[in-house]
Amino acid sequence: MSRIHTTDIEVGYGDKTIVKQLSLSIPDHKITTIIGPNGCGKSTLLKAMTRILSPSAGAVHLDGADIAKCNTKEIARKMAILPQTPEGAGGLTVGELVSYGRFPYQSGFGRLSKHDHEVIDWALDVTGTLAYKDRSVDALSGGQRQRVWIAMALAQETDLIFLDEPTTYLDLAHQLEVLELLETLNREQGRTIVMVLHDLNQAARFADHIVAMKDGEVLATGSAEEVICPLVLRQVFHIDAIIGRDPRTEKPMCLTYHLIKDESKEAPPAQQTAATLLANAR
Repeated sequence: MSRIHTTDIEVGYGDKTIVKQLSLSIPDHKITTIIGPNGCGKSTLLKAMTRILSPSAGAVHLDGADIAKCNTKEIARKMAILPQTPEGAGGLTVGELVSYGRFPYQSGFGRLSKHDHEVIDWALDVTGTLAYKDRSVDALSGGQRQRVWIAMALAQETDLIFLDEPTTYLDLAHQLEVLELLETLNREQGRTIVMVLHDLNQAARFADHIVAMKDGEVLATGSAEEVICPLVLRQVFHIDAIIGRDPRTEKPMCLTYHLIKDESKEAPPAQQTAATLLANAR
């Protein structure tokens, strides 16, 4: 089952097409991670799936409806998006910024209800930012600010949460806190999480489903075992990787790698699943 999927979408900026005739289904109640080299279209795909960008062709469907034709508040009650570089918090306190996550549920004069305040405090608490509630967002460090933006997305109380590189600016401990929080939301509340990550080992550790992109196309999809493997990583990143096992999680783990300089030794062409790639390699 998939509440959200794309059908042959093309997305770009001006005359340049970034995402090319891409069809993709996001598994419900799972954590999906999108990986790929810089400029391959990961963020562009995320923006198209959340209606920040409009496809020039194809469509994105949510619960069977084309999101381009849906009411804005209706979409905002179903999905939350944390962009790669969120902006627009100048002059706001942390509490005020996180309260914006309650906008889809407000009407009339937009006063916050008791439930709204409870959700805001919960979002601040689980992201470790409750102590900053009355502080200016401008006064926070990059890592603190990132967690506040995540709190705002959580305050939206949606079943679908999209995050573009949510661990940016965070040290290792706070990266783990954020990813474990998202994992808890998925496991305990059944929320569907879709995020772009650069760290392959984090992707393997936390994702149920991985999408590997290259040059605006989906090269491979599947479990961590299917995607975080030498053949797929060779094709996607031009690296020769040695894959082991995380001793704690038993998930695949990239132990070391080096660049491939001989382009003639690339893996098979794109638009194949990881399982097909592996089968062809045997």
